[in-house]
This record gives sequence, C-alpha cells and structure tokens, in this order.
Amino acid sequence: MDQTTRFELPGSDGKLIVGDLIPGEDRQLLFVTGFLSKRWGNKSQALADLCRERHWGFCCFDFRGNGDSEGAFAEYTLSDWLDDARSVTKMLADGPPVTIIGSSLGGWLAWLLGQEFEHMQQLMLLAPAFNMMGKRAQDIAPERRQQWKTTGWMPWDDDAVHKDYPLSWKWVEESEALWVTRFVNLRRIPTCIVHGLQDTVILPKGSWEFTEQVLTKDPQFPIELLFKTGGHRFSSPANLHTFLDLAAHIQERG
Repeated sequence: MDQTTRFELPGSDGKLIVGDLIPGEDRQLLFVTGFLSKRWGNKSQALADLCRERHWGFCCFDFRGNGDSEGAFAEYTLSDWLDDARSVTKMLADGPPVTIIGSSLGGWLAWLLGQEFEHMQQLMLLAPAFNMMGKRAQDIAPERRQQWKTTGWMPWDDDAVHKDYPLSWKWVEESEALWVTRFVNLRRIPTCIVHGLQDTVILPKGSWEFTEQVLTKDPQFPIELLFKTGGHRFSSPANLHTFLDLAAHIQERG
C-alpha cells in the first residue's frame, strides 16, 4: 500500500497489534473489521483510496490472534478485541477528528468506542452485529447452547470458515455484559447505520430494533438508518459505490 506506515502497538499481554496508517489532514477514517476478517479487504482498500484522494488520514488494524497481529485466536475474547480497538483509537487522538467505520462485529465495537471517546466525531456502522455472541447463544438449539457452556468452547458455525476457530463461552458472557451498558451515559454522536436487506448472517431487523431503542432513550439522537439491497458482505460494485459515497459524505450528513 503506497503512502502507508505500518504500526505496532503492544496489547495488555505484550503481544503486538499490527496495523497501517495513512497520514492526512482535516479528517481521519478508522476502519474496524468484522469477525475473523483481515484489515485489508475490498472495503478497507476502497476507503484507503478515498482518503488518499481527499488527503484524509486512514487507519486499519488486525485484532490480536488474527491477521498479522500476534497471538493465537483462542487466547483472546471480545474484551481483548475491544481493548485493541481502544489502543488504536487512543493512538489517533492527537490527529484530525475521527470517523469510525465498523463492519459487522466491528460495527458493534465502533458503537462502544463512539460512546467512550470524545475525539470520535461520527460513526458509520455497516451491518452492525450488536451483541453478536449473546444473540448467537440465544438462537442456537438448547442442546448446543448447553454443550457450549459445559465444554466452554464452540465455533461460531461448523462451516469451513469458522470450524477451526472455537469460541470460548466467555465471548457470550462479555457480549451480554456490554449489551447491558450500551446506553449508559448515552453520548450524542452522529451515527449512520447501513444494512443490506438480503443479509442472512446478521438480520436487518437488529439494526431497526437498535435504532428504535436509541430513539426511545433519546428522541433527538442524531442517528440515521439506511436499508439497501445487498447481503452481509455488502461487496458488489453497487454496494461498494454506496458504501464509499456514504463514507465520503457522512461529515455533511452529520
């Protein structure tokens, strides 16, 4: 990647969080990936190109136990990944105002970061997986849920993508605990949620319900919900065009 600088931040266990940074002016975009996604995919590459064109800053990173970052996947849980995202967010505090763009699980983490950090000025959440692991535990068969609790481990699914990445039950407990606190000291931050109507991984109704809950707590909260044609990856040429257009103009929308 031209004009990018690789960075390494120590996690709480000393293992390195690895990412890339493009310096810029006026604005920074921080991209937070989804579950098991690597930092350089089609959406992050498109965002990086957009930022280069507009002379904005851009940042993406891999969570510990994933991608180029150090550690084994099984060593970490949701709270560790949230801490990784916090470390990267703090690193950006001395630069221009930050817009967080989070995809899937990254959307859930982006919401939490936006509530916590004042220099986070806008959020764009793509198919956000709110309370992802808690919801998964609710949706699977009771027998499998009990087995997960008893053995302490279960992959998200048995398909080829997930079967080799067993999740500890602690992911569920931490997800549920964070979900309880999602609106504590609700901070008004301009938020745009985008969800594909054909998403069968993280159902669109979750974004609708979340938006309703936010507005129930604060009817003046600056939140916008957009449903578009597309699946969970939201990666067709038309989807990417929509994605980039929203990322480019979210400052004006906010």
